[in-house]
This record gives sequence, structure tokens and C-alpha cells, in this order.
Amino acid sequence: MTKIFKWGIIGCGNVTEVKSGPAYKMAEGFELVAVMRRNLELAKDYAERHNIPRYYNDADELINDAEIDAVYIATPPDTHYYYAMKVAQANKICCIEKPMAPSYAECFEIQTIFEKRGLPLFVAYYRRSLPRFNEVKRLLEEKTIGNVRHVDWFLSRTPSDLDKSGNYNWRTDAKIAPAGYFDDLASHGLDLFVYLLGDVKEAKGISSNQQQLYTAKDIISASWEHDKGIIGTGMWSFGTYKREDKVRIVGSDGELSFSVFGEEPIEIITNDKIEQVYIENPKHIQQYHVENMVKHLQLGIEHPSTGKTATHTAWIMDSILNQL
Repeated sequence: MTKIFKWGIIGCGNVTEVKSGPAYKMAEGFELVAVMRRNLELAKDYAERHNIPRYYNDADELINDAEIDAVYIATPPDTHYYYAMKVAQANKICCIEKPMAPSYAECFEIQTIFEKRGLPLFVAYYRRSLPRFNEVKRLLEEKTIGNVRHVDWFLSRTPSDLDKSGNYNWRTDAKIAPAGYFDDLASHGLDLFVYLLGDVKEAKGISSNQQQLYTAKDIISASWEHDKGIIGTGMWSFGTYKREDKVRIVGSDGELSFSVFGEEPIEIITNDKIEQVYIENPKHIQQYHVENMVKHLQLGIEHPSTGKTATHTAWIMDSILNQL
């Protein structure tokens, strides 16, 4: 009989409402049996709305719940290390929201303890599982644009009302996210580029706080080199006049362009033609990521986003920010 894995969530906030939580309930082979939030009333509200049997306001109670096989950590990044270590000590499977932890050093420690204990560790870099980006991967592997030479990503946005208000936001608190929105957003794309183009062997960058709206950095530029010799460049600017998100992968015979966060069509440009491919994302964006965890645990099919791959992404991030 195929084992059903029972999950608990630590931190049932916004990200779990639509993006991830329902995916755990929908996945055949998983059951979501408990949630935890420090505010017990909010935990109860979430559990009742999503039809989840148990709720806690103490993470230790959820982690040590005898019925729970696996724990999804969906709290802010500065708490990931703390909770992950507790899950490892309890000898349970774990999935951690991205970024895995605020630093490469913490990611490495988390990865090491799970590996030593032989426990599966996943990280929610769910773009590796989305059909949209697996189509990009297929196009690259089939050499639709020839040999890849270069990848470039430009991401910009205007400062939000919250940014300008001076009110607290953990995403721009240098103690939690030293590079602000870069920590939250750039990790998605850089992790995706590793999935598409292979590991990175060198990365460096320049960063600054131009607007002085908060304590974290608000502009970062970077360059890196993949093991295969592909060169990458990136610019992330969070104080510009408009929002923009564009990736170009340039090859010897053409180029691909797409956005990391939007759903614009993938554009394929060669000397002969310009073609667009549109692939819609699922309503619950982590659906395929969660389904791939089922395949990993039940069938032994390696998940594309593990503690090992996420630790490499953290190394790239810290290299760009000169934090190693």
C-alpha cells in the first residue's frame, strides 16, 4: 500500500492561502493535518476555512505531533534555520519556503544536518517545476537557439506606498533581508538559471541603498559564470519609474526571452522567425512543486528543488552581495 504523508505547516500566512496551502491538500498522496501560527485565533481561522483538523500556536507541538510525517516552514526567512533544526531533530521530512535561509552559512548547516540524518529536504523554488519553465528548458536542450552564450535579467519596480511610508516591512529590514527585495525576488530567477543552464562557478556584484527609504539595499548589479562557460548579468532596481521583468538567453543561433514573475509568452527569435509560446501557470502556483514532492517520496523520482540545490543558490546570492 502506498504511504500517505501527513503534513503540518508552520506559519499559515498569506503565501499559504492560495499559492501553497491548497496544493498540499489537493496532492494525491499528501494530507494536510495541522497548521501553526503564533496567534491562535488566526491559526484557528485558517484551519476552519481550509478544513484542517488541528491548529497550534506553538511550533514544537506541531513538530512533535506524532501523526505528522513532514513539516512545511512558511515563516519569514530569519526563522527558517531555527525551525528547520527542530524539524531535523524530530527526524521529519521538511520543505522550507524560499529563500532557504538568509545566508549561505545557515543554508549549508541546514542541508548538512538533513543529509546526515538521511531526511528529505525540499525548498519551495517552485519555478523549477512549472510547465512554463520546463518548456524553456526543453527548448534549450533541443538547441533551438544553438549554443547558449549569455543570460541577462533586468528586474525593476517603483517604490510601493509601504516603502515610502516608513512603516515596518520585514522584506526591507537589513537584519532579516540585507538586500531587501533582491533577497526575496532575485533568488527565484538565479535558482531558475541554475536549473536551466547549470551550476555557477563564480559570481560577483555591486549593491547600494540609493533611496534611503529603508535599511536594506535597493539596487544590485551582478555578473556570474556557469560551469559550462555561459556568462550571466543581472540588474535589480527597486526605485525606478516602472515595473519591468525581462530575461534574455542569447545563443549562437537565436535567443529566448521571458519574464520570471509574469505570464507573458515565451518568445523565440531566430534568423528565420519570431515565435511566441504561452503556457498558463496553475491557480495554486506550487501545485507542480508539491506533486513532484509526492513523486520523490513515493516513487524515488528526484525533486528538482532540494536543500542541496537551494544551498548553491544561497552561495550565488551571498557571492553577489560579498557576504561570504
